[in-house]
Amino acid sequence: MIYKIPREVLKVLERLEEIGAEAYLVGGCVRDLLRGAKPKDWDITTSAEPEKIQEGFENTFYENEFGTVGVVTDSEDPTTKVVEVTPYRFETKYSDKRHPDIVKFSGKLEDDLKRRDFTVNAMALRVSQMAFVYQEGEGMIKETGEIDEKYIEIVDLWKGQEDLKKKIIRTVGEPKDRFSEDALRTMRAIRLATELNFEIDTKTIKAIEEEFHLLKMISKERIKDEFSKIIMSDSPRKGIYMMHDIGILQYILPELEEGIEVTQNKEHVFNVWEHNLRSLEHASEKGYPLDIRMAALLHDIGKPRTKAGEGPDSTFYNHEVVGARMTAKILTRMRYSKKFTEKVILLVRWHLFFSDTDIITLSAVRRMVNNVGPENIWDLMKVRFCDRVGMGRPKEEPYRLRKYESMVEEALRDPISVSQLEIDGSEIMKMTGIEPSPKIGFILHALLEEVLEDPSLNKKDYLEKKVKEMAKLSVEEIEKLGQAGKQKKEELEQKEVGEIRKKYGVK
Repeated sequence: MIYKIPREVLKVLERLEEIGAEAYLVGGCVRDLLRGAKPKDWDITTSAEPEKIQEGFENTFYENEFGTVGVVTDSEDPTTKVVEVTPYRFETKYSDKRHPDIVKFSGKLEDDLKRRDFTVNAMALRVSQMAFVYQEGEGMIKETGEIDEKYIEIVDLWKGQEDLKKKIIRTVGEPKDRFSEDALRTMRAIRLATELNFEIDTKTIKAIEEEFHLLKMISKERIKDEFSKIIMSDSPRKGIYMMHDIGILQYILPELEEGIEVTQNKEHVFNVWEHNLRSLEHASEKGYPLDIRMAALLHDIGKPRTKAGEGPDSTFYNHEVVGARMTAKILTRMRYSKKFTEKVILLVRWHLFFSDTDIITLSAVRRMVNNVGPENIWDLMKVRFCDRVGMGRPKEEPYRLRKYESMVEEALRDPISVSQLEIDGSEIMKMTGIEPSPKIGFILHALLEEVLEDPSLNKKDYLEKKVKEMAKLSVEEIEKLGQAGKQKKEELEQKEVGEIRKKYGVK
């Protein structure tokens, strides 16, 4: 096996060894390297204490209570711009169920590994100094970043490699001890299982069920961060199912569970709960950002509270309005930013727009664009399609939705208009003394024809010159020029609209 490690990280490891310290990659980056994935960040643990670490590097910062020194590299990649180096340490007592009361540096790697959360995160990787020796014909290994496994030492005291192969999330040591130390680990276990598509072992699940009540001692912001990572994973539906099955969802987002027993009308295959999760799942499959995923998850959150009737004739009148209000309370409670919250509220509020393109007019589409803003209309279309797929419909865009998208683009298109000219009717009247009359419109359309033919002519001095020339013509002559301009405008508009409709495969 070949391990790919960025040169900036290798240079930090090599430098630590040069100053007489042990140095290991540790945590998530080792887990990801062993499973053939690209790490999102790089953490190093070392036998050196903070002062000695700083002495070994030109550019560092040390602004925390846990001994972590940030080593600034020359990398342009944000994942390696700062490499965090932390001394071996052990921790005692977590009064706030999040941070250790006492952190002590240790000379043993074992002390550092046994304080970690899960076995797959409790492995360390050391690069042999032989890997940095120049090999003729290959160049410096620390420049290529490709390290053969014969130069790698893996320290695995808790059977992390075995759990990695079995795709199991299991705590280091007793689960209750780990969760009582840091209650956020109950959420992190679910998040890791979701992100990695792993299962949580039975003993660990039982401890989560018994200890997640301690989350009340954790800040809403930290819980929100873990929840967002679950939503942004490739399998968010699985993560929410786990949260529900374990019981933790009732603490985080109880409103979502209100839809579990709520059946829908004949348009839907699934109940409200399953429909919302499948809508989110499609948003994940499409790689949409967090705001669209959240709107897909919450778009029908108001249905359980607005249901009337049973069976195929059930109705959910005004559920989008009720859902928008609920969304505002949910996201505010979870400490999402005001900007993010307002965007999701907007998408939930307007997701239920009328889209029968055999009946709807372009002016109605323009009103919808006005409701959400041109900057949000395409995101609204994405939420609407996630809604459709969540109903059990095919994942291919139907003709009617493509037609609506075409109409949206038509509505957003800058109309070809005399307003684009660098001169207006009031200026023409002032220059020529002509009273308000159709003659002014004819002059404007005549000018527009010239500008459409040659956009470089749309300059005030040129247009003023042409106005003075046209003012001397008869009404009939100017009307003839104006009609030609109007016809040219209509021909270009038809061509543009035709191109838009061709793009979406509609008529």
